[in-house]
Amino acid sequence: MTQLEAARQGIITKEMETAARDEGVPAEYIRQGVAEGTIVIPANIYHKSLHPYAIGKGLRTKMNVNLGISEDVCNYETEQVKAKLAWEMKAEAIMDLSCYGETAPFREWLVKNSPAAIGTVPMYDVKGVLHKGLKDMTADDLFSVVERHAKDGVDFMTIHAGLNRETAKHIMRNKRITNLVSRGGSILFAWMYMHGKENPFYEQFDRLLELLRKYDVTLSLGDGCRSGSGHDSTDAIQISELINLGELVLRARRAGVQVMVEGPGHMPISDVRMNVEVAKKLTHGAPLYVLGPIVTDVAPGYDHITAAIGGALSASCGADFLCYVTPAEHLRLPDVDDVHEGIVASKIACHAADLAKGVKGAALWDEKMSWARRKVDFKEMIPLAIDPAKARRYRESSKPEDEFTCTMCGSMCPMKTLDEILNNRNPEDDPFEKK
Repeated sequence: MTQLEAARQGIITKEMETAARDEGVPAEYIRQGVAEGTIVIPANIYHKSLHPYAIGKGLRTKMNVNLGISEDVCNYETEQVKAKLAWEMKAEAIMDLSCYGETAPFREWLVKNSPAAIGTVPMYDVKGVLHKGLKDMTADDLFSVVERHAKDGVDFMTIHAGLNRETAKHIMRNKRITNLVSRGGSILFAWMYMHGKENPFYEQFDRLLELLRKYDVTLSLGDGCRSGSGHDSTDAIQISELINLGELVLRARRAGVQVMVEGPGHMPISDVRMNVEVAKKLTHGAPLYVLGPIVTDVAPGYDHITAAIGGALSASCGADFLCYVTPAEHLRLPDVDDVHEGIVASKIACHAADLAKGVKGAALWDEKMSWARRKVDFKEMIPLAIDPAKARRYRESSKPEDEFTCTMCGSMCPMKTLDEILNNRNPEDDPFEKK
């Protein structure tokens, strides 16, 4: 049975127990959330190296790392380095977005070695698997790629099932600046346009659910109509798809399939809270997975920052799962350094949101750092940093004479000044008391 079916029968699985220990909450809390559909644990029955993580209501904000090859950059050795970096930096999920050639060996390597949940977008892989153009692909062909990924042990899949013919009409009628920026969504739209048919994943949704249930693959309902620019945020196209996604969430739950929903892309800060609240309302509290959101369109090279701003705000408002964005977003395939920068930015966003949400234990980390700073103890501070290696490089690049200060303030360090006064004062002597 799936995690959802077990939870509904009152069974606490070993995956629920592991997730509960990680979160510092009772296993019953996880079970109840999974049963309600407000928590998911992506865990394919064939992913044996998995450390299961729970995503959803009341839990730490989780992070996904995208990687994979393209037609222009196809070095799987580099992608393996990126994956190992993601594991070292405790990313809870990795999505293989490879979209060229034979992808199965790398996907199988990931499943064999990854403690993080593995996700894919099967539509990215249709050309490489089927060796034919979209015009010649049948609905059965598309489903065969989904099943192959499931058999390979993928824990969650992005399927753009909410992009139906009615939503496609909205796309034709409502002109955007950036049209569809979802790669998977645009491929499906093109297939529907070429064939003059309904989206097979919407039309045959029960078939999709039966396939996913067999392997306990978590369905990540993709936002094929997400906005690709601030101008296009929260329009009729996006909302039309979101209404469909809410209906599909209920059908997935009834079928015993765990389900989460992917959220919008680019939007101004003023739209973030409203988008999160509307998405949560229309999709019945399903875990919300967001890319960014990217809060301004003019920062190529720095979109890990624009996304971290949007991610922190959206997660503080109720989003549960952040997809990292690297500095290379909109420019090229990220290299290893880009991946590192993207992970750090996303980890900052996740933790900032957890502080705002009052997630259990989140503030303790900050308090430990604050006490170390009060003591001006860099040997204690640096290991507490999100990126200790970078903190150490900065510290060692400019050392002061006094080990218990830094080259910013030196002898004028406010921590040392106040500690010297307050620790050595006579409690009975208060110079601020009127005499």
